[in-house]
Amino acid sequence: MPPLRAGNLLATVEGIRLHSAECARWQRWGPYLSERQWGTVREDYSPNGAAWEYFPHDHARSRAYRWGEDGIAGFGDETLNWCVSIAMWNHADPILKERLFGLTNQEGNHGEDVKELYFYLDGTPTHSYMRMLYKYPHAAFPYQDLVEENARRGADQPEYEVLDTGVFDDLRYFDVTVEYAKNTPEDIVMRVTVENRADESASLDLLPQIWARNKWSWKETDERPKLTKETVHGVTRLLGTHPGHEPIVVTAWSPDTTVLEWLFCENDTNVRRHFNMHAQGPFKDGFDAYLVHGDADAVRRDGGTKAAVHVPLNLPPHGEAVVYLRWRPEFAVDESPLCAEDLFTQRIAEADAFYAALQHDIEGADERLVQRQALAGMLWSKQYYQFDVQRWLDGDPLQPTPPESRKNGRNHDWRHLCNADIVSMPDKWEYPWYASWDLAFHAAAFALIDPAFAKRQLLLLVKDRYMHPNGQIPAYEWAFSDANPPVHAWAAWRVYEIDRALTGNGDRDFLELVFHKLLLNFAWWVNRKDADGRNIFQGGFLGLDNVGIFDRSSPLPTGGHIDQADGTAWMAAYALDLMRIALELAFANHVFVDIGVKFFEHFLYIAQAVSCEDGCDTGLWDSEDEFFYDKLRLPDGTSVPMRVRSIVGLIPLLAVHVLEERLHGSLPGLRDRLVWFLRNRPDLASLVSRWNEPGRGNNLLLSLLRGHRMKALLKRALDEAEFLSDHGIRALSRVHRDAPYVYRHDGQSFCVKYLPAESDSRVFGGNSNWRGPVWMPVNYLLIESLYEFHRYYGDDFRVEYPTGSGNKLSLSEIADALAQRTTTLFLKDRNNERPVMAAYPLLQADPRCQDLVLFHEYFHGDNGRGVGASHQTGWTGLVALLLQPRERASSGILPATGEVAPAERVADSVK
Repeated sequence: MPPLRAGNLLATVEGIRLHSAECARWQRWGPYLSERQWGTVREDYSPNGAAWEYFPHDHARSRAYRWGEDGIAGFGDETLNWCVSIAMWNHADPILKERLFGLTNQEGNHGEDVKELYFYLDGTPTHSYMRMLYKYPHAAFPYQDLVEENARRGADQPEYEVLDTGVFDDLRYFDVTVEYAKNTPEDIVMRVTVENRADESASLDLLPQIWARNKWSWKETDERPKLTKETVHGVTRLLGTHPGHEPIVVTAWSPDTTVLEWLFCENDTNVRRHFNMHAQGPFKDGFDAYLVHGDADAVRRDGGTKAAVHVPLNLPPHGEAVVYLRWRPEFAVDESPLCAEDLFTQRIAEADAFYAALQHDIEGADERLVQRQALAGMLWSKQYYQFDVQRWLDGDPLQPTPPESRKNGRNHDWRHLCNADIVSMPDKWEYPWYASWDLAFHAAAFALIDPAFAKRQLLLLVKDRYMHPNGQIPAYEWAFSDANPPVHAWAAWRVYEIDRALTGNGDRDFLELVFHKLLLNFAWWVNRKDADGRNIFQGGFLGLDNVGIFDRSSPLPTGGHIDQADGTAWMAAYALDLMRIALELAFANHVFVDIGVKFFEHFLYIAQAVSCEDGCDTGLWDSEDEFFYDKLRLPDGTSVPMRVRSIVGLIPLLAVHVLEERLHGSLPGLRDRLVWFLRNRPDLASLVSRWNEPGRGNNLLLSLLRGHRMKALLKRALDEAEFLSDHGIRALSRVHRDAPYVYRHDGQSFCVKYLPAESDSRVFGGNSNWRGPVWMPVNYLLIESLYEFHRYYGDDFRVEYPTGSGNKLSLSEIADALAQRTTTLFLKDRNNERPVMAAYPLLQADPRCQDLVLFHEYFHGDNGRGVGASHQTGWTGLVALLLQPRERASSGILPATGEVAPAERVADSVK
């Protein structure tokens, strides 16, 4: 396969901008607002950690946030000194529509679920251009109906979605398209286009708004910003002054109406409403009180910390209107009048050119559309994330002291954690906080368009103010101490490869920096998650939620612990990834050969422990079923294999690497060290396939599986009656549909049954998930691993695909086929429908909506319907890599496309 032809990409206007010294300025402003700040841990000051109840949606319009802001189609500077978003009122809603609505954790079969229709359509890495679409009904938004009907439905019924309420029937809604274009890095224009989709007239009050994040309510030393209305040369504008930001000028206009009215209030909590205190407004909810409830005293006309331009629109059938909001530095040189239409035309053309260069090898228009929207979703899901755990636990000087119970509650042992950065979020509504293993996958996809940002993201989580002093990487804010799968080293290597392929240079400084910190994290895993010191790991949650019979994050009802097939395999893969990084660094500094061999040895110790036959103390391989199972270790010392045929048993396939003589033979001392070790430890040497056979190029296959076991696992993985679906590998074998696994203990029965989408189990967190759906990250890693196996075995090693078909393919061909199945989740089928969008029939039937794509958290195991969080573009954004055909080759999804030949590497190391 040819390498990435990066020259065209870097030669585009956006590419040049992205790789210039001015890039940081261009990225200073971006879509950095959360979509949900309410109901988050960092805004929770309750005594018992009830975040959803302490700060519900009903409070959000009138309570100031402590740690961030939220809004629809939000934009802001890199610390959210100033925030921009839109608000709307359709003259029917009981409240102003300022933020997205959804269910709390316990309010439905799938709680924590946004109940809105919106789509991220486009974006560039510098945010020079961004576009999204929000659909707003003419009728009153069905807040109460969504809550009550979802509460009524049991776990055996589907979720009740906003389309099911009927408010979007007959196209009785507005399409609200929000775009941003940067004239300069600090001179930015928002364009809001409102279209009435219905055959009848409709009215809408539109409020593009700008406000200062509330910092003044927490410390006496923080000065209150100001937005003041003034008239200069006959033009009404706002002057914004902020102690943490240069003065800005804000203007607004519309070619479709002259009715523009500036409204002001303060971004302060309405203490009258929430605490029954006597206080003078206006408060944060001033625009809502004025427009919806007719309170003329709720707003001011001259200034405040929050401002909106009120634009009343009366749209005829299929009519539209456009409104602009611009902000720029007060002292910027305005050389010529700005033509906003020309600016947007220019920035859209630049975005088109950027993606045309990226996608020049993607033949299908639909494939290009899906990839571009996947990347747009990731760009829109950046968020400014601030959380100082010590201040959160101890309280702020101007606020009541938090309950004493919090000091021994959630995250109390993470006082060092102090985050204040732009971070890639899994989903800015359901998951408006980073998750460590999600972020690793995000970085791999981000590297396609912005490798510098991808590298910064990976380095963030190993900084001292993120990483625990004991070496643990924080999981997520609900429980920083949970264990996510250790994929950070994999992501670092993958980003390094993509960056090298794009730029022609490997960033060894980045690789070395992240490597040193990951040494600490690897030690944490070894010291904390290997309970018996046998190279068999536990890990706990590991991101797989309800795939097992117990909540693996909590104490087991049986006592004891679980020896995890996935936890152990993740650690084996971690050792291989660190070995690979160390050997790459050794080309520039031979000292790293020694640590590379150390991880080679550690991998073999894990492989020996996990792979031994039945009857040994550690082995997790079941020779009867020919599958890997977790083992339940009981307090009396006995163990029970948990014969749940799930993705847990396939994770060992991910721990594979081919150590090639052609690449590493020039490293001084490496070959001698490996040969000595393998000759003196024949018990471990037997785990390395054909390490000393002539005619194999002296390549070493490092894997938890030899050929027979790999074929046994693939026989199940590629069986359409078990794991293989039309759209990828399922999380649970379909054999458990008719034969559930049941474990009985102390009069209780614990059961796992195949359910292709929503589960009937609420074992983990009150939500139902993970009992059988297709899950993008594991599918991606399985595909990548098959490519790696093919690098060793070649085309002659063939496996039946699908199982029982009689059709035998090479491992590379099977990887291609699985990639194709997985990408069909998002692509139009012969009926012009996308499987992921099966729950949106109204949109599928509308020709104007057929190109709107959602990137769900996971997918129905039988038909591919999107399930879970609807905008989790983060790890689902890996489809952007699968759609890049140049990334598929015998050496992996992203092969050594930028590999430097061994001789050149030696020369480089001499330099």
